[in-house]
Amino acid sequence: MEKKLIYIADDEIKIQELIKMFLEKEGYDVQVFSDGETLLKAFMKRPSDMLILDIMMPQLDGLTLCSEIRKESNVPIIIISAKDSESDKIAGLMLGSDDYMTKPFSPVELVLRVKSIFRRMEFEKVPKVNQADITVSDITIHIEGRYAVCNGQDLKLTPMEFNLLLYLAKNVNRGISREELLNKVWGFDSEVDTRATDDMIKRIRKKIAGTGSSLKIETLWGFGFKISDQS
Repeated sequence: MEKKLIYIADDEIKIQELIKMFLEKEGYDVQVFSDGETLLKAFMKRPSDMLILDIMMPQLDGLTLCSEIRKESNVPIIIISAKDSESDKIAGLMLGSDDYMTKPFSPVELVLRVKSIFRRMEFEKVPKVNQADITVSDITIHIEGRYAVCNGQDLKLTPMEFNLLLYLAKNVNRGISREELLNKVWGFDSEVDTRATDDMIKRIRKKIAGTGSSLKIETLWGFGFKISDQS
């Protein structure tokens, strides 16, 4: 089986080499970059199977890089950062990362998280029988397979986007506050910048619109969001 290709962007050479060493021991093909701009150019020429990004980097920081990559690909992204506040973690998750680790971190734990993400991706490829699903308007959300389709097209949601759409669908016709989404979908309990949810909603709306779906995610100004089962 072909090796999984992982790109790492971190301006600290020692961290680059440490992560690379541990991942290569597990059989992964690894390439390292010292800034986000160089990694982005490499990814556009040859997409990798996963990205591990530091936030604080010259030229193009990790959060901006994550946002740029999400415009082109749903490749799994793990962010590593010295910033450990909830607002920083939320920013990373809202921009489309799949996981967030703070420095200093255990290389062994990072490897386990990498393996976990790849295992989940392989599991999602396996055809499921009698999948539980939820249909809202013309979109069907397959819970076991963790994907959503409309007009025969996969919405290609990231794991976090899927979780958000699923929560809204399970609460169809009910307004959901931004605070509730942060609490129930991501598990953040403290007061944070609740506007962080808006960027992810925008990405989901764009993917839904791209399939010709009639489903609308309504913004409840000053409160949150709602979807209805009306076509």
